[in-house]
Amino acid sequence: MIQINLDIRAEEVPGLREAVGWARRDSDYPALFQRCNFWAGARDPAGRLIAFGYVAGIGLEHGYMEDIIIHPDYQRRGVGQQLVKELLNESIRRGLTIVTLTYSREHKEFYEKCGFSPTAAGIWKAEEGK
Repeated sequence: MIQINLDIRAEEVPGLREAVGWARRDSDYPALFQRCNFWAGARDPAGRLIAFGYVAGIGLEHGYMEDIIIHPDYQRRGVGQQLVKELLNESIRRGLTIVTLTYSREHKEFYEKCGFSPTAAGIWKAEEGK
């Protein structure tokens, strides 16, 4: 079901982001597909994109997983765990030995089930307009 580097049209991920209540970020696509190491996705029987996530980085030993998105109709059915596990398997195939991600507290248990260990981390964000 989950496919690495699934063919995805530029407008599909923004639509999926919107379905889960996130900002569309239309300008990120298709540039993201050219800049990340790899992505994975899945479609329902009707061909609708229902899952998406990617790993970015410079491709040496470390990657960063981001935008794990599962359509609301398919949440809590194991699709998210399948997506994360396939991205981690692809990371191993590509020689990445460390994969990090940032998640909100309510998703801590989910990512622990996927094999992630919680760590102390920091984040820096540029001030808007600067």
